Amino acid sequence: MQTLLDALASALRLIVTLDADVLEYAGRTLLIGLAATILASLLGVPLGVLIAEREFPGKRALVTLLNTLLAVPTVVVGLTLYVLLSRHGPLGSLQLLFTVRGIILGEAVLVLPIVTTFTLTAVARIDRDVRRTALALGASHGQAFWTVMREARFGVLAAVIAAFGRVISEVGVAMILGGNIDRFTRTMTTAIVLNVDMGNLALALALGIVLLGVALAVNVLLQSLQGGGGQ
Repeated sequence: MQTLLDALASALRLIVTLDADVLEYAGRTLLIGLAATILASLLGVPLGVLIAEREFPGKRALVTLLNTLLAVPTVVVGLTLYVLLSRHGPLGSLQLLFTVRGIILGEAVLVLPIVTTFTLTAVARIDRDVRRTALALGASHGQAFWTVMREARFGVLAAVIAAFGRVISEVGVAMILGGNIDRFTRTMTTAIVLNVDMGNLALALALGIVLLGVALAVNVLLQSLQGGGGQ
């Protein structure tokens, strides 16, 4: 118990003194999280809206596939992309393996189903009469689209925030595609795994506390948006 308390005290000291390693890993994690979330949102939000607003053959199967992808283990996503991005893979010429860009791509692929599915659900909940009413009042199709999006905005924002929270807490994709290279691709989660294996509990706990703080902030923001959406 005393060893754990000493490690916790050292962890808090690292945070308070703004330890260089803590700042580096936290900064890189937030950068990857923001970039991957933006990339996934740019693709997932329009795709979710399109699926929700259109009827087409195979729609039910596509929605089922998206729901299934929500539960795919992160190591499976990482392994699949590793094969594609490896030197002899079809995307090997991009030279993204063991780079921050590669991690961003992998994390974006991981959370794309989250953004798409949550957006689809948010838009589908909006009464179809909203679009019809807007068109009947003389709105263009573009104006009707933005009317629907304005009504679904809280759900869409919740999808984006949930995706960001998923990215910053993920370890499988970051480890496989980034290689956990110090000063280059190491993130908070991969650094925690490494330092626990090395017995450096102080730094692992410090990173864990920072990660929990970020996750708490994300969830508070998500709850506030959901509360605002219900008003």
